[in-house]
Amino acid sequence: MVITDPSFKLLLNAAAAAIGTLEMKAMRIHKLGPLSPGNPPLVEDDVPVPVPGPSELLVKVHACGVCHTEIDEIEGRTPPANLPMTPGHQVVGSAVSEGRGCRRGLLNQRVGIAWIHSACGECRWCLQGRENLCPRFSACGRDAAGGYAEYMVVPEAFAHLLPAGLGDQETTPLLCAGAVGYRALSLCKLVNGQALGLTGFGASGHLVLQMAKHLYPDSPVFVFARSEKERAFASELGAAWTGNTTDRVESGLDAIIDTTPAWLPVLSAMEALAPGGRLVINAIRKEASDHEILASLDYERHLWREKSLSTVANVTRRDVRECLNLAAEIPLEPHVSTFPLESANDALLELKQGDIRGARVLSIS
Repeated sequence: MVITDPSFKLLLNAAAAAIGTLEMKAMRIHKLGPLSPGNPPLVEDDVPVPVPGPSELLVKVHACGVCHTEIDEIEGRTPPANLPMTPGHQVVGSAVSEGRGCRRGLLNQRVGIAWIHSACGECRWCLQGRENLCPRFSACGRDAAGGYAEYMVVPEAFAHLLPAGLGDQETTPLLCAGAVGYRALSLCKLVNGQALGLTGFGASGHLVLQMAKHLYPDSPVFVFARSEKERAFASELGAAWTGNTTDRVESGLDAIIDTTPAWLPVLSAMEALAPGGRLVINAIRKEASDHEILASLDYERHLWREKSLSTVANVTRRDVRECLNLAAEIPLEPHVSTFPLESANDALLELKQGDIRGARVLSIS
């Protein structure tokens, strides 16, 4: 391990002399179960600061975004590989030490860490540039310890040098909500002037709307959301039209991105598409209790006339890089609310209750 940061060296040496091992704070999942006010899922633990292996970076975490996927982990829909687990996959920090074999010159640089923690680099999917589909895909905060902590390690190849001008807290949602939204927008294959729909308007939707207005300035954006607050927020950001999830628009839309966990918005979106329109589902799961809604699927009304449906699975490093560069170019303005690390349970509960505007971020001193 190579350490060049003087302040970290002093801290490491002092701690080693005093207690033998440097420790840090981490909010960790110890057991799975429903997230509720009386059942905080994360426990504040004192754990050893991890040591980077060959070709790994040790990152001092400055901020970490709070994502719905963490709720899915806690409640068992996409469970951690092992327990206890430190969640968090929208991480901004500084590389303070590196393992032997690191070659990218990221030491002492500000870096971002996204959902993709590693991939094999050898399978047919990786070789096609579709590492998001790698059978050995490893997720940050689910398969490897994430950013709800003061420090974490990441393979050097999967750390992202951050553009200047993007603040720590504001950058965090770009690493997941932004990057996966960017991938979904790319899959829409939109042409400037074509109409885009967004079903659901949370952390990803408010970023995609800003991206779409920059990339396709003549394309009207229609936002479907149950929450009146979300619809008002979308109007503030320049949506051409807002309505409830099942409301109808006068003419068909050329593409729609669905970010909801339910099936009803999928059928509503398919019906709202113009002939040849494309629906992209950007969600890690759909509610099992909603399956009966699919019984109302009508081929002529929902699918006929060459409508298509695709899904987004994870992100690639290229998605993250291009999203960060686009964000700096626009410049993108993520709306964030910050919480201290020890209040991670409160941030998750607010997110689950749905009373959100933009993204939730843990600020870690």
